[in-house]
Amino acid sequence: MNNNAAAVLLMLATFAAGKEVVISRGELIEIGGSFRIPDIMQQAGCKLVEVGTTNRTHLADYRRAINENTAFLMKVHSSNYQICGFTHSVSEAELAQLGKEMNVPVMTDLGSGALVDLSQYGLPAEPTVQEKWQLGVDLISFSGDKLLGGPQAGIIVGKKDFIDQLQSHPLKRALRCDKVILAGLEATLRLYLQPEKLAEKLTSLHLLTQPVSALRQQAEILKVRLENQLNFAYTIRVEESQAQIGSGAQPLAKIPSVAVTLEEKNSQKLTALIQRFKQLPQPIIGRVEQNKLWLDLRSLANFERLLNTLEQL
Repeated sequence: MNNNAAAVLLMLATFAAGKEVVISRGELIEIGGSFRIPDIMQQAGCKLVEVGTTNRTHLADYRRAINENTAFLMKVHSSNYQICGFTHSVSEAELAQLGKEMNVPVMTDLGSGALVDLSQYGLPAEPTVQEKWQLGVDLISFSGDKLLGGPQAGIIVGKKDFIDQLQSHPLKRALRCDKVILAGLEATLRLYLQPEKLAEKLTSLHLLTQPVSALRQQAEILKVRLENQLNFAYTIRVEESQAQIGSGAQPLAKIPSVAVTLEEKNSQKLTALIQRFKQLPQPIIGRVEQNKLWLDLRSLANFERLLNTLEQL
């Protein structure tokens, strides 16, 4: 599908139109851009049955909600927020067992959709698609971009009879990817066939795993270049930074990074510099924080191109 939101919509429209979908109240997510689980269910023509409370939901809550009109038990991974403290949630394994017992299928919206254990690269662990599938759920949807590292797409993994029904639904054609996206996704997935080279070849993973020492070396070079290019008109420093994965993935995870910061007491002067950066043939985009412009080296894919671009400032 063209994104994970479309994948969720297709699954609900195919199997739950006119029926009920049971979901924990603590998993009624919003990811921005008007994507809210309750709204998607309404659009798909199904009835939302929320169970439990915001912070605690038990298996018995799902069991009590099941009736002859229940189409799905739904599990949504809260990839862009976390509920901490006095909490309890039901695992996919427990839901899958209940689904088999009550003859109700289980679907999981995994969100970011990691295909490998990120902890092996020094990153926070994230549940993988394979791990969730082995728990016995019937359908899983996840993004082709974000943690997977490909183009924006929505991927559905499921048992053959479910997939066959999805393929024949009229919405499938309306929501499908074009051939360019499919080609990009295929190229990305092929990189996973060589796991020993993945951190080197997959751009997103390469950026996330670069050593801080390498980023600091680049930052020192960039600092000198900026000082010369801007005639020492700004206070420019190399500072430690905390990067985030972004795109609704791992909201609390911070990754050590290095940034070059530009500071100017006159905020209008700093704003003017930001506009100059944006108007370059290859725009330079940073973030404004603590009244400084931060150029975080962890989000930079091509250092030499940045240096060449600065010559046009």
